[in-house]
Amino acid sequence: MDADVTDSAGTPADPDLPAGDTPQDRSQEEPGATDPKDEPEPGPVPENDAPQGEATDAGAGSDSGTGSGAGSDAGSDSGTGPDADAPQDSGDESRAAAGVQTWADQPKDGSASRRKRPWLRWAALAASFLVLISAGAGWWLYKKLDGNITTDTSAAAELKVYEKERPTPVVMDAQNILLIGSDSRSGDNSEYGRDDGGSQRSDTTILLHLAADRKSATAVSLPRDLMVEVPKCRTGDDKETREQFTQFNSAFELGGTACTIRTVERLTGIRIDHHMVVDFNGFKDMVDAVDGVEICLKEPIDDKDARLELPAGRQTLNGEEALGYVRARKTLGDGSDTERMERQQKFLGALVNKMQSNGVLLNPTRLYPVLDAATKSLTTDPGLDSLRDLYDLVRSMRDVPTDQVQFLTVPRQPYSQNRNRDELVEPDASELFKQLREDKPVAVVPADELKEKEKAQDGKPDDTGSGSGSESPTPTPTYSGSSAADDLCEQ
Repeated sequence: MDADVTDSAGTPADPDLPAGDTPQDRSQEEPGATDPKDEPEPGPVPENDAPQGEATDAGAGSDSGTGSGAGSDAGSDSGTGPDADAPQDSGDESRAAAGVQTWADQPKDGSASRRKRPWLRWAALAASFLVLISAGAGWWLYKKLDGNITTDTSAAAELKVYEKERPTPVVMDAQNILLIGSDSRSGDNSEYGRDDGGSQRSDTTILLHLAADRKSATAVSLPRDLMVEVPKCRTGDDKETREQFTQFNSAFELGGTACTIRTVERLTGIRIDHHMVVDFNGFKDMVDAVDGVEICLKEPIDDKDARLELPAGRQTLNGEEALGYVRARKTLGDGSDTERMERQQKFLGALVNKMQSNGVLLNPTRLYPVLDAATKSLTTDPGLDSLRDLYDLVRSMRDVPTDQVQFLTVPRQPYSQNRNRDELVEPDASELFKQLREDKPVAVVPADELKEKEKAQDGKPDDTGSGSGSESPTPTPTYSGSSAADDLCEQ
């Protein structure tokens, strides 16, 4: 009976007993050999008086004979030994029961990890390859677009010669860019008229003013038939022309871009920072790149000179049709160049609106054809002759609200000595140039709305009740024009 009590209580072995008399450790028995009936009932285990090192050995199920069988059972079955948390090998239950399985005994997991590593390496190589391909394609596209641009170094050189007579910039962060639509009949443009030896004409000239805060953009059309003072200019064969009072577009024909820039600067007092020359094909391709521009016609058009035949109503023009529409004059309206400029302004506004509303400027896939078309037919000064320069310019303008992208024609009237020519209306023109030069705002409204406003002011009595027109200046000068937000079908 005492022996049974001793076994069940798990008392420590007598340290004086020989090693050979130590009871056999139960953990050494074969699995399943112990009769379940002989298993001791769970109960409190008395404190072990053995030193800490011996207790550890006994708890680990050591064969040294220093721990009793009960102590060994407690150490191996309770899961509190040092190897209790070690992962078990599902294929060897006996080793798991003995509590001797360690991470070092599991080569299978390490082998699986090593087998996975080649796939990771291949994935990394594939990703690196795709990055290199994408970078190479991007670089190729960049160089292609960059190489499309033609740099006008001769104009820059001539402007440097006449630097002393050029206006001084007033607002440094504002930008004034002269846009010139070339009417040359040489090369691919010969189909639009006779070729006069490739002579140049400035069929359209627009002074684009970008406000310093980039919250507005104002495009002012300069009539080609406007009578102006053209300074002495150097021709292509290095000859010098005389200073003369003549129509505006002859400056481009006589002395090219530099002569046109100097003429505009003398006329307006505004320093031109950059210039761009665009030919017919560039305009056509840009319209095609945005899938056409929508307009509305009150009457059908049949203009053989402009090679244009369109029905009345709402319709979308492709590049070829758009070019005929903005160039037609004889069969549209009163046939004047002024009305044609207004039509050009409205169409350019619709083109800008189409690009912004369709997300072209923010979508590389759609932006590339537009840039490709523009750069192929673009000649600029050295300050805008790279894709990076153009991108920075476009990026600075993409947040300008469409209702603040304004188009107008410089105030003009028929020239007193020749009704087929134009002259400035003063002081309106000088006031406009002053506003732009000093980067101050201007406002535009439709022509009929402006006329109604002027009539209302003419009949309005002044403070003295004399009945004369009001002489008080308005905070923002207002001119006849349009904005990119206008719907051409609601005009």
